[in-house]
Amino acid sequence: MKRRKLFEKGAEGILLACALLSILTVVFITIFLFQRGLPLFSKTSILSFLFSTNWEPTATVPHYGILSFILGSIYVTGLSLVFAVPVGLSVGIYLAELAERRASRAIRSAVEILAGIPSVIYGLFGIVFISTVTRTLFGGTGYSLLSASIVLAIMTLPTIINVTEVSLRAVPRELKEGSLALGATHWQTIARVLVPAGRSGIIAGVVLGMGRALGETMAVLMVGGNAPIMPSGLTGKVRTLTMNIITDMSYAKGDHLTSLFTTGIVLFVFILALNLTVQLALKRSISSVEGGQGA
Repeated sequence: MKRRKLFEKGAEGILLACALLSILTVVFITIFLFQRGLPLFSKTSILSFLFSTNWEPTATVPHYGILSFILGSIYVTGLSLVFAVPVGLSVGIYLAELAERRASRAIRSAVEILAGIPSVIYGLFGIVFISTVTRTLFGGTGYSLLSASIVLAIMTLPTIINVTEVSLRAVPRELKEGSLALGATHWQTIARVLVPAGRSGIIAGVVLGMGRALGETMAVLMVGGNAPIMPSGLTGKVRTLTMNIITDMSYAKGDHLTSLFTTGIVLFVFILALNLTVQLALKRSISSVEGGQGA
């Protein structure tokens, strides 16, 4: 008994240490990022940095404006989710409720392969195929907002599909059986019972996919055009926040280098605000559902 208690306490201590290490890692990253990026605001104002489109860090009189990069990130991420969410939800529902064993195995294998492909391979595929298709159908150079969004949509599909399937399978079987027993069809049960019951997990999957899209650099860099200008439409070139950091990091120094860390702060705050908003929305939806059930 003593050995068992010592073992349990030791295991509990190790798990606690790992949890604290994760928290400390986030804290240190946050401190480092803000420490390196905030000094830029002694040279330029926050409003000028966030709401100006003039990015000339190497000019005689440098200008640091990242509004075009912020909008580029929003446009690319939003459009990629428009493409990926309907497809990901459909495939996840099919795997959870409709697919036969052989078909589900084949589709899951394909999804796992998609998840394991390096981003640079997606970029090469975008250069050879997607950019060619968009150039043929819509004109332009093919290196555009539309091409980057399509590549990102393909990259985020595995996350949305897997989380959707797991969320639907986690719904209590009694809900499905009760719906069918009341005379609902299979499709009605899926649309009105299973999907609403698993929406918190589904939304989490979409948020994870959004985070993947926001943080992706290489594939977008290869097909987006990487022009430091305001996005001019679906066929226009685009540069995102992550693209701006990786493009200039190799030669940046001084205030230019500091501005890249400041860009990282903006990206960090943006993703943090997005996650907090989604968590609050999920808590409100869960509380409203519980309140309705109690009533």
